[in-house]
Amino acid sequence: MGRLKRHKYLPFLAWLPQQTRQSVSRDALVGLSGAILALPQSIAYALIAGLPPEYGLYAAIVPVLIACLWGSSWHLICGPTAAISVVLYASVSPLAVPASQDYIALILLLTFIAGAFQMLLGLMRFGALVNFVSHSVVVGFTLGAAIVIALGQLPNLMGLSLPSQSTALNSFMALMTHAGELDPVSLALGVLTLALGMLLKTLVPRWPTLLIALVASSLLVWLWPSLFGHVPLVKAFVGHLPPFSPLTVDLELIIRLLPTAVAVGMLGLVNSLSIARSLSARSQQMINANQEVRGQGLSNMVGALFSGYLSAGSFTRAALSYEAGAHSQLAGVFSALWVALFAVAGAGLIAHIPVPAMAASILLICWGLVDRKSIAALLRVNRSEFFVMLLTCVATLLMELQTAIYAGVLASLFFYLKRTSQPQVQQWRDGDQEILRFGGSIFFGVNHYLQSRLQRTEGQHVVIEAQHINFIDYSGVEMLHQEARRLGKQNRSLTLRNARPHVVEELQKLEGVEQCPVRFEASR
Repeated sequence: MGRLKRHKYLPFLAWLPQQTRQSVSRDALVGLSGAILALPQSIAYALIAGLPPEYGLYAAIVPVLIACLWGSSWHLICGPTAAISVVLYASVSPLAVPASQDYIALILLLTFIAGAFQMLLGLMRFGALVNFVSHSVVVGFTLGAAIVIALGQLPNLMGLSLPSQSTALNSFMALMTHAGELDPVSLALGVLTLALGMLLKTLVPRWPTLLIALVASSLLVWLWPSLFGHVPLVKAFVGHLPPFSPLTVDLELIIRLLPTAVAVGMLGLVNSLSIARSLSARSQQMINANQEVRGQGLSNMVGALFSGYLSAGSFTRAALSYEAGAHSQLAGVFSALWVALFAVAGAGLIAHIPVPAMAASILLICWGLVDRKSIAALLRVNRSEFFVMLLTCVATLLMELQTAIYAGVLASLFFYLKRTSQPQVQQWRDGDQEILRFGGSIFFGVNHYLQSRLQRTEGQHVVIEAQHINFIDYSGVEMLHQEARRLGKQNRSLTLRNARPHVVEELQKLEGVEQCPVRFEASR
């Protein structure tokens, strides 16, 4: 019993003792590959979020350690992501100057709140709640976020210094206004980096293409100072492990950040669980959704205290972990440790990266975010889901990003309720009986539709084949009683055939067994 309790609070005790020297060695190598992939991505995502570059590395250390040790997926590896980074920037930049200490404090506070929300969902076993954010919403939001990020990085690619804008449309207008001021050398360097990254991605997709492209661009600038000497470089930082960051506790700020925290917390969980489930289907692993949600929440709560901003599942790093043959979550742990080693020993190398080259690498990430296969499938298979995707994308471009997520969720729920409010009803005559086979539960959303179908019947005995009715609420009970009395006044009857016992019980509760106007019948 004590062992089960320990495994509940310290889930890594269930798998860590089972590791062998061979599996640990393999996971260490897989972790190194993941760290090499994470280094340029994490720095780029931190810049997208308006943070100093080192905060991207911090977000790839402590949060990753916690998520791997307390999660349930063998292959899921977390860290900063592009979509969440752009939401954080759009939400917090109006409140403080990006990269300032006040801005960093707000980002970390928002991360802690989002983690607490995720932890609450996990403790209440509400892991399934993330299913309300449909795949079409995620695809549309990610597409919109990719466009927002790309527009924000084009000035850096072109050698322009422009203030940040509140919406994608304003960013585009500002870019068009100052397009004549671009620096041809910076633009050429950025385009070369972009072309090299795309070429490597095509020829050797499993290689760390971002890292190679950045190294090549940095070497070019270093070897040719007469041409590239004026090109700005990424700011250097002092290398050390993630510092402890006490949170700024301010009730007014917490209330102001709460809507964004809930939105990005849900978005992070949707991404993480989607990745975990897709990989578990290949590895034949059973995922504990609630444990995964708790692990994500704990990683962001603890990570915020150690300078790590909001993290979520990374598909590229998780897919690499799976394809490279990771044996357990230990691969993610090693990945975090390798990144920590770089944060201490290799921080000075960051100062050699040209800003246009970093912008080009972020544009490559944006292109990878566009799920072209899913967009085409939505257009071909389900027009309403495609509309939800398109609406979410447009909302992402025109509205605050957390509001766009809510708009997409509401649109998904609208179409879902529209479908469930008009369920399939089969209707036929059998002598003096008119029979309706109703597929679905009877609740307030379908009452009007079912009642209108009942009022159009003409048979002496109206029979509802009820074997597929799993649930009936109070409004449904009241509606069937009302229709039974209406038919009774016409010397007709309403009968439920093959109704489940709990449905019969609910119908008889309202007025008692003897007074219930609805008849019940078993199969003949």
